[in-house]
Amino acid sequence: MSSMQHPLSYTSGTSAQPLIGLTIGAMLDHIAATYPDQDALIVRHQDIRWTYHELLHEVNTCARALLAIGVQPGDRVGIWSHNCYQWTLIQLATAKIGAILVNVNPSYRAHELEYALNQSETRFLFTADNFKDTSYRAMLNELAPELTNSAPGQLSAARMPHLKGIVNFSTESFAGMQRWHDFMELAVQVDVSTVAKIQAGLSMDDPINIQYTSGTTGFPKGATLSHHNILNNGYFVAESMGFTHQDRLVIPVPLYHCFGMVMGNLGCLTHGAAMIYPAEGFDAEAVLKTVHEERATALFGVPTMFVAELEHPDFAHYDLTSLRTGIMAGSVCPAEIMRQVTQRMHLTEIQIAYGMTETSPVSTQTSAQDPLEKRVTTVGRTQPHQETKIIDPASGQLVARGEVGELCTRGYSVMLGYWNNDEATAECIDAHGWMHSGDLATMDEEGYVKIVGRIKDMVIRGGENIYPREVEEFLYTHPAVSEVQITGVPDKKYGEELVAWVKFHPGITDVTAEDLRAFCKGKITHFKIPRYFKFVQEFPMTVTGKAQKFKMREISTRELGLEDV
Repeated sequence: MSSMQHPLSYTSGTSAQPLIGLTIGAMLDHIAATYPDQDALIVRHQDIRWTYHELLHEVNTCARALLAIGVQPGDRVGIWSHNCYQWTLIQLATAKIGAILVNVNPSYRAHELEYALNQSETRFLFTADNFKDTSYRAMLNELAPELTNSAPGQLSAARMPHLKGIVNFSTESFAGMQRWHDFMELAVQVDVSTVAKIQAGLSMDDPINIQYTSGTTGFPKGATLSHHNILNNGYFVAESMGFTHQDRLVIPVPLYHCFGMVMGNLGCLTHGAAMIYPAEGFDAEAVLKTVHEERATALFGVPTMFVAELEHPDFAHYDLTSLRTGIMAGSVCPAEIMRQVTQRMHLTEIQIAYGMTETSPVSTQTSAQDPLEKRVTTVGRTQPHQETKIIDPASGQLVARGEVGELCTRGYSVMLGYWNNDEATAECIDAHGWMHSGDLATMDEEGYVKIVGRIKDMVIRGGENIYPREVEEFLYTHPAVSEVQITGVPDKKYGEELVAWVKFHPGITDVTAEDLRAFCKGKITHFKIPRYFKFVQEFPMTVTGKAQKFKMREISTRELGLEDV
């Protein structure tokens, strides 16, 4: 292949390390037996410090409690919470008994929550009482007023017919909900041998996790992942970082996302390394303090997190010399940030990872040996046991190296499909097993991949994927709005921000940008609310009547004075 003048854009990731053929529960048992006294889970804001021996005990207790409340293999169990020890127990305990964990974004509002729980037919929900200024309990009572007169575990709610029980992480008791502490005490009703028996009957290819990703058609889709998908992805991401049981990883990214629960939790679990949560949500000082006091060797984050840490006024007070490696992912990393992270934060071996929820998530990654230039201009090379190709979106044929096309991934990491949505699955996984990313990319002679854009106008704001169509469909529900088109414009802090071009119904002149923002607030996730609004009589259109978003982006970028960002 190397002798060809212009090899095509295809690579396969080779490895001396075989894939792991275990379930997550079996892997946990193995690691706990191998490294019983190593630190496993440290949750700073909850004062939790567990070894692998202790973590296994807590996970088995949680698994028994799940069986006690009636959870069965294949049942969907939702979790709606910030980062906490309960999150990790539920993640591992559901895997032990073959229940399917449904990750609910902590910033979801009532209508997004309702959709996710109903679409996945979730039977039990584990929830924080509140996060930041949001009351989860208030939203649940709004969706299920029946909770007030319901015995715990006996819910019958008109709007969420599948949901039977809610466990609240609060220490207080609330009508219709069980307290976490009381839930865990139910474990005595089930023998630990029952957990072992169920676990022995599970397959590594069983679905274990549903993660909702924003949908281009207005509704999120539930990417369904197996033990094999996420256990191996966590393992190989950490292998690339050279992890051993002596590593200590600080995880400030949300657990609901693959970055936290797969690359973080399962990356550590497969190596006997320590998972360390500095706070409920991202807090730059908590991260710096945690690295310093825990002598962390590794740190995860999206570029905006690293910027906040570097710019913290007390940055110099913290000793970060224990750091060695980590991952920056979620959006393109500016070269200057990468330089500062390697020099000032001692992350000499930091890597860039790229992927999508549908691929468990990582499909390409840079290595510790890659020159800085490759780490800031590319997303690395194909991960072990995976294949990457770049194709002409029109013909489906491979493009030559250096040419732009759509990035596709094949291998163990490709999801089982979208939950209860065969049509959407068929749109992105082809007959040959390739997952079509919708991302435009190039591949160089050495196999390094560079992401150059998106086929479908997705906007990435601070590491969060936003699909304009979803926000557009919501704004259409405002009585004054006739038409709306949303695109991204460059932003210094978040990479991109949303701009909404809005056309009102005839005769309406008194609706302001502030009115539209207020309409969105509390109904859609805060990062999906457009930062800019432009009121127009018409949109730039193609001859066939399609709105030209690239033109809107150009015009808005110019009018807002963002050409240099």
